[in-house]
Amino acid sequence: MTPARLIAGLLCGLAVAVVSTEAGAGDAKAGRKSAIACQTCHGLDGVSKLPEAPNLSGQVEPYLVKALTEYRDGGRRNEIMNVVAKPLSDGEIADLAAYYASIQVDVLPPG
Repeated sequence: MTPARLIAGLLCGLAVAVVSTEAGAGDAKAGRKSAIACQTCHGLDGVSKLPEAPNLSGQVEPYLVKALTEYRDGGRRNEIMNVVAKPLSDGEIADLAAYYASIQVDVLPPG
C-alpha cells in the first residue's frame, strides 16, 4: 500500500468517526415523542402515509440531520417542511434523526 493510499484511508476513517460521533448525539426516546408532529405525513413508525412524503425509518442519521437542518434554515425548499422544521432546535433535530434512524427496516430483494 502506498503512503498516499494509507493516508487517504486514515483520513476517511477519521471522517467517518467524526460523523458517527456527531450523528450519535441524538436521543431516540426523545425523538419518538417529537415524531408525533411528523406522523400525519411520515407515520409515527417512519413509513409514509402520503405518496409525496418520503419514508424516514431506517434512514441514515447524518442524512436526516442534514435534511432537517437545511429545511429549517431554508437551504432546502419544501412548502410544508420549511414551516414544520423552522422552530426545531439542533437538539430536536438530532433527536428526531436518532429516532427515525433507529427504526429497523428489512429490505427484501425482488423475487
